[in-house]
Amino acid sequence: MAAAGASASANAAEPVTQTIELPTLTADMSAQVAQSAAATQQAAANYELRAERDAAAAKAAAEAKKDLAEAKKKAEAKKKAAEAARKAAAERATRSTERATLSASASASASTSVSAPSSGSVATVIAFLKAQVGDAYVMGATGPNAWDCSSLVQAAYKQVGVDLPRVSQDQSMAGTDVPLSDVQVGDILYWGGKGSAYHVGVYIGDGQYLDAANPSKGVVIQDLSGYPASGAVRVL
Repeated sequence: MAAAGASASANAAEPVTQTIELPTLTADMSAQVAQSAAATQQAAANYELRAERDAAAAKAAAEAKKDLAEAKKKAEAKKKAAEAARKAAAERATRSTERATLSASASASASTSVSAPSSGSVATVIAFLKAQVGDAYVMGATGPNAWDCSSLVQAAYKQVGVDLPRVSQDQSMAGTDVPLSDVQVGDILYWGGKGSAYHVGVYIGDGQYLDAANPSKGVVIQDLSGYPASGAVRVL
């Protein structure tokens, strides 16, 4: 009995071992796993490609918007430039018409409005000078719409074939000296010393002279009483 009991106890103490068999990875399952991984990778690649395309599209849209804005800006600038050119052309045409009218009027009245006798050449000089009234004064300019004092006098006398020197100093030395008390229409007036004059103009009668005065006045007619000349010369 004791031996039987001992045997029974030994049998009872032995652990029971149970084996769990895992499913065998078949070729079909391997293929499915591989397909799943490939599908996931493809999906990720597609997402990345779509994101890149969206970013490229957004960039292209921004650049297109910028190009459109620049194109509109350039078109507006061209429109403004064209309008400015049109206005400038219209102003030039208006001024040309006014000058032609003034010149014709001056030519018709020069010989009758002066206070001293004038030859045909003198009348031509005065008419030319009056036609330039309103032009700008620019140092060194020689016309046709801007002058300095001596270039205007030189151009006026060139109309009748008289070639005067270019600068005031030399013009004050031209022709014959005339006392200011005997000055006549067409005489050249100068300011400063003879041979060192700093300004010139032309006497037009009735105590007035015409000159390219300065940048603020331009070509004007002025009274001698307000700015008496230093001397005068006669070249006609």
